[in-house]
Amino acid sequence: MRGISVISAASVSNSKRRFIGQKIGLTAALLNAMYLPLGLAATSKRRLVSIGGGLTEIVYALGAEADLVGVDTTSLFPAQATKLPSVGYARALSLEGVLSLAPTQVIATEDAGPPAVVREINKAGVPLATLTSNHQFEGLLDRIQRVGALTNRQQNASQLVKKLQGEWPSIQKRIASRNRQSLRILFVLAHTTNQVMVAGQNTSAEAMIHYVGASNAITGFTGYKPITPEAVVSAQPDVILLTEQGLTAFGSLSNVMKLSGLQQTPAGRKQRIVSMEAMYLLGFGPRLLGAITELDSLLAKLQ
Repeated sequence: MRGISVISAASVSNSKRRFIGQKIGLTAALLNAMYLPLGLAATSKRRLVSIGGGLTEIVYALGAEADLVGVDTTSLFPAQATKLPSVGYARALSLEGVLSLAPTQVIATEDAGPPAVVREINKAGVPLATLTSNHQFEGLLDRIQRVGALTNRQQNASQLVKKLQGEWPSIQKRIASRNRQSLRILFVLAHTTNQVMVAGQNTSAEAMIHYVGASNAITGFTGYKPITPEAVVSAQPDVILLTEQGLTAFGSLSNVMKLSGLQQTPAGRKQRIVSMEAMYLLGFGPRLLGAITELDSLLAKLQ
C-alpha cells in the first residue's frame, strides 16, 4: 500500500522516540510496544538479549551466539560477548537499552532488575523468560535445557547436560576424599575497599564453598552484608576467599591482611587467601565444574 512503510524498533533513535512520545503522550514502554511488533514482522531472525553472565555463557556453549544482539555487563565470557551492545548491569537494567535492540526474546535470571524495568519490558510485549538462579549443579542443568528450548538448540543442550552429568561423579568423589568438613571459609566481596561485604547463607559463594567440601564461616543471615571486625574474629575463618576483582580493589594481598580483625583469625595468621575470577567462581554457568576443580586445587595447596 502506498504511504505505509514498515518501521523497525532499531531504526528509530531513542531521541526520536522520546520526541514522538512527548508529542502524543505515550510512555516509552507503550511507544516501543507499537514499534516492536512492526519490527519483528519485518524479520524472522531471532534477536536475543541475555541478562546474566551465566546465561550468556550457556548461549555460547550451545552455539546460539549468532542470535545474540545484546548482553548485560556481567557477561564477560567468552570475550566476544563483551563486544555486544550492553543493556546495563543485571540488577540495574536500562529499559531503553533493552527495547532499542528490538529483541524477540529476553532471557534473565530472577535476580534481574529493577522490578519496574522488568515490568515495563513485559508491558512492551517483549517475550521475557525468567530462569531460576538456583545455585546448584541441578539448577545449571535446568537452565541449559531452558536456554536450549528458547534458542531451538535442544539437541545441543541435551549433549551438554549429558557431558556435565558424566563428569560430575568423579569430581564429587575427589572432593569427598579431601575431608574438609572442618575447614571454615570466609568469602569477602569487595568492589572498593569502602564496600566490603561477606557472603552469608543462600548465596552462590556459599554454594561453591560447600561444593569443595568446606563450610561457610558466616551463618545467621542470607545474602551479602557488611561485617564488623568483631564478627570477623568470631567467625575464625581458616581461609579467605576473594574474587580477582576484589583483590584488585584491595590493591595487594598485604592490604587484604589489613582487614580489621583478620590478623586474629587462622586465615590471617597463616595468610591463607585465595582468589578467582568473579564470574568463573560465582556465575554457575557451563564452566561450573572447572571452577569447582580450580577452587579445590587452590585449597589443596594450602593444606
